[in-house]
Amino acid sequence: MIHLKFDYKNALDFVSKTEINQYQEAVSRHFAATLERTGKGNDFLGWTDLAETFPDELITRLENTAARLREKSDINVVIGIGGSYLGARAVIEALTPHFNCLRKKQGNPIVFYAGNNISEDYLYELLQVLQDKEYTLTVISKSGTTTEPAIAFRILREALEAKYGKEEAKDRIVAITDKAKGALKQLADEEGYETYVVPDDVGGRYSVLTPVGLLPIATAGLDIRALLKGAEDMSAFSARSTKIDENPVAAYAAVRHALYLKGKTNEIMVNYEPRLYFFTEWWKQLYGESQGKEGKGIFPAGVSNTTDLHSMGQYIQEGMRNLFETVLSVENPKHKLTVPEDSGNLDKLNYLSGKALHEVNYMAEVATTLAHVDGGVPNLRVVVPELNEQTVGELIYFYEMACAVSGYLLDVNPFDQPGVEAYKKNMFALLGKPGFEKETEAIRKRL
Repeated sequence: MIHLKFDYKNALDFVSKTEINQYQEAVSRHFAATLERTGKGNDFLGWTDLAETFPDELITRLENTAARLREKSDINVVIGIGGSYLGARAVIEALTPHFNCLRKKQGNPIVFYAGNNISEDYLYELLQVLQDKEYTLTVISKSGTTTEPAIAFRILREALEAKYGKEEAKDRIVAITDKAKGALKQLADEEGYETYVVPDDVGGRYSVLTPVGLLPIATAGLDIRALLKGAEDMSAFSARSTKIDENPVAAYAAVRHALYLKGKTNEIMVNYEPRLYFFTEWWKQLYGESQGKEGKGIFPAGVSNTTDLHSMGQYIQEGMRNLFETVLSVENPKHKLTVPEDSGNLDKLNYLSGKALHEVNYMAEVATTLAHVDGGVPNLRVVVPELNEQTVGELIYFYEMACAVSGYLLDVNPFDQPGVEAYKKNMFALLGKPGFEKETEAIRKRL
């Protein structure tokens, strides 16, 4: 049994069921290619059965390491970029209190992030925070040479060793890296850091259900067994039938492809819960990096409503009609709060007195959907009853599997990212990295 539901009735004014169902054969074929590992990029399909095959002894070890880090930490700094941190951050932000003081009250360390930018001010101010706190580092990099996390780790490791000494510092660092090679693996072996492996057959943006995501998530005090169970349930459910009218993964992949071929080239993920902001960021990387290639692909964007109704709402309502929305809707909040009665009623809100804020929020969601559909924006809806480890696990597998099938419908490899290297080569040349002398000369002429 799964909790997730997918509804596309508000897209049917723009694309018919007949047009959607014409992709049934292709969707079934691409499901098979993904699960049987016969399609493009099949050497990076290890994520498809992670939840079912994850060794219990590895889960136990992750839980034990997380408990040790929690005991030592006011703050755990997760160092990584892209898929090396976005999946963990998406889950942690979705399932822990919005405010750090409440997270600390629960007895879990606050999780901060580094190595996802090269801002001097960001890293300097992080060091200022850390100097008076007990902290640990979880560094995530397959190679150990990716510029952003490598710089951050070099600086933070130096500060950690200066504060605690090398012997104590090594017990406060966990490295998640390649099983046998690379700069970080070599350093971890030399220094004696505890290590976990980034699987060779799982790309970064699909790695949240590996130690890459699971260790930081467990360190934040969350139940990684329930997270894996949610993904396992979605995997088993979606494997039973690939029929578009039975399988939400198949339906989402088919509908978004049909809309794309109708000129709807931008997809906006919409949430009405601030805690889903980083889930949207994870989704943007997953779909953008998987499908944006060979001059193809739907551009993934995101808004957080009702906040963005006061900024992006105007464009969505009346701008170019090349977009559609997918609303990630949560039926039940974690807490209850009602609008109070006010005798003066100067704000004219007494008509809301006694109503739960979630009811008001949901009515805003319904009203916005109707307005946008009337304005020419197809609307899809992914619904979960509440946010917990189980439902977030379902969401992760749902979006990963749909991303693979959608990529194959576009006839691209959903598991490579050749375009990511272009900026790196230019940056290395501009910074004078050895081996890039010819590129340096050519760029300087251009500038």
